[in-house]
Amino acid sequence: MRILVLGGTVFLGHAVAAEAVRRGHDVICAARGTSGGIPDGATLAPVDRDQGLGALAGERFDAVVDVARNYRWVREALHVLSAKAGHWTFVSTINAYADTRTTRQSTDAPLQEPITDSDDVSTPESYGGVKVACENAVRAEVGDRAFVLRPGLITGPNDTSDRFGYWPARLARGGRVLVPDERDHPAQHADVRDLANWILDAAANGSTGTFDGSSPVMPLGTLLKEIAEAVAPPGTELVAVPPEDLTEAGVQPWMGPKSLPLWLPQSWQGLVSRDISPSLDAGLRIRPIAETALATLETERELGLDRERRAGLTPAEEAELLANLPHRTW
Repeated sequence: MRILVLGGTVFLGHAVAAEAVRRGHDVICAARGTSGGIPDGATLAPVDRDQGLGALAGERFDAVVDVARNYRWVREALHVLSAKAGHWTFVSTINAYADTRTTRQSTDAPLQEPITDSDDVSTPESYGGVKVACENAVRAEVGDRAFVLRPGLITGPNDTSDRFGYWPARLARGGRVLVPDERDHPAQHADVRDLANWILDAAANGSTGTFDGSSPVMPLGTLLKEIAEAVAPPGTELVAVPPEDLTEAGVQPWMGPKSLPLWLPQSWQGLVSRDISPSLDAGLRIRPIAETALATLETERELGLDRERRAGLTPAEEAELLANLPHRTW
């Protein structure tokens, strides 16, 4: 197949392009080329999407993969490319859903209101609204050629978000590891390589529709213990602190300074407890946590384990919390 990846230099787009090359496809990455390099074996088509995709006008592609979070970019790509493109993947987001609390929802759940007049994606709501508008544009233009994917937390090699990666990096240091005392807190993720495989399988098979892109739900306690089994040295202890004490001490959920990634308030746990049985039926396969943890740890080491992080606790913050808050060992 001749495959166009709109992007292809960072994380999911790069993983799709790399896997497509590995499978023997003719891969073109349309990007400025300033955010990172394209995979070996792919061809760079230098474009700035703020300036349009006129350089690709008239080109034919068997499959197009777009990961954009900008409505104008998506509309432009459809205008220039859709008439001579085959299968069309648009990568949306789990933040497209309006109800963040209710668990076990599927893709027919209510969505955020579409946003077509703003490029602001700084909040989950605005990000979700822009992506909903993009989804609508894709379906209106390419119809039954559209494969719309709504990933949750994407993990694995080359993840620079510092969220999932915090846990392999921290557990690999060993010792007493602070965790939220919520064993049954739901958790979902998707290894970037598994999403790339599914996107390319869908293009090859002509699979279409709208799907969530996450693993089956598992308890947070189970996920953390599986990561620990993969990367932690002997003697590592998971030390659980009650969530109300963490909140009172100023620990943030999910991301940001002084945070505990993967931990969410109940009002947001619907986004990590999706019913993904339709996705599994449609071909999504999620690898064991250990594989994702080990690959993520390699990336963490490349980035620098002692770097200033965008998510997680510093060693000093963790030590202070363990010294001053009630806790128990799992």
